[in-house]
Amino acid sequence: MKKIAVTPPKCAPTGGFYSHGIKLGDLLFCAGQVPVDPDTKTLVVGDIRVQTTRVLENIKLILADQNLGFANIVKATVFLKDMADFQAMNETYGTYFPKDVPLPARTTVQVAALPRGAAIEIEVIAHY
Repeated sequence: MKKIAVTPPKCAPTGGFYSHGIKLGDLLFCAGQVPVDPDTKTLVVGDIRVQTTRVLENIKLILADQNLGFANIVKATVFLKDMADFQAMNETYGTYFPKDVPLPARTTVQVAALPRGAAIEIEVIAHY
């Protein structure tokens, strides 16, 4: 199988030597997204709900570039700086997924730090 880099033009540039996503067969592996505004290329400031929304909107841009949506996500990993933010993150996260399809498998972990001082990072795997 051939690896294909996915670099949507509407996304903020990556902050390192990686792709926004990699298509391999019928799977799309999306790099972890932090709450960076694609227009200003700066970290969105605000509470965990605001940051979670920006992260999911960034994921939406990558998925849309490949004609996918949140219903195509099969696995998500959420990285939180503070597990006390779990409930608010979870409530915001849940609004992005259709109610008529199975929710993706998910892992949520607390980490010591995230890029750019973000409070959250989310990576996903989607199925075409």
